[in-house]
Amino acid sequence: MTTSPALSLFCAVALKGAVKDCILPAFTQSTGIAVDAYFAPSRALVEEITAGAKPDVIIGITAQLTTLGADGTIDAGPLTPLAKTGIGIAAAPDVEIPDVSTVSELTKALTAARSVAYSRNGPSGIYFARLLQDLGIAEEVNENATIIDQGFTAAALLDGRADLAIQQMSELMFVPEAQIAGPLPADVQQYTSFSAAVSARTRNSPGSASLLMFLGSKLARAAYRDAGLEPS
Repeated sequence: MTTSPALSLFCAVALKGAVKDCILPAFTQSTGIAVDAYFAPSRALVEEITAGAKPDVIIGITAQLTTLGADGTIDAGPLTPLAKTGIGIAAAPDVEIPDVSTVSELTKALTAARSVAYSRNGPSGIYFARLLQDLGIAEEVNENATIIDQGFTAAALLDGRADLAIQQMSELMFVPEAQIAGPLPADVQQYTSFSAAVSARTRNSPGSASLLMFLGSKLARAAYRDAGLEPS
């Protein structure tokens, strides 16, 4: 039974596996405080907050939270670094896992795929679209690509739309039936860092402070690691 009003949390979908399945249940059990969590891409969360949404706590891309802090939307104090994740590649359950350990092998795998799924708006998809241009294979890959507006790109591996999917490693792992081929090669890898902050209106709330502290706890760090993230 909870003894305090529920907190509202906006959380980037890249951390959903760790936050929803492990961290929040443990936090509520430990403190008696329930949390109403909303998960979406970090950019979408920022847009909703800019439009007037007022969550007590937000977990998002560090650079985007820094911007919100500068304009007074969230507490302008130091952010709480949580974790980072690189971009990875997953294969459909019924295909041979390709070698993606080098840029050359990655290029071969992408151009040989029947269709590659990646996101239109997420940080991984935006970066991957640019990477295709840099590798000189954008036209060839995009001719049959499966572009996902929102959600987990690996879902396209299960319904037959694609046989390779690109997204942040933690998001690929949220679809357990997908086969993880590996991260992008180090030469072309890009990491995204995530942090947490409280809103300006709840900066003095004991509940928000407790959740913020719990998000950086030893239990939380283990949960991030298990979900394919690298704890900060």
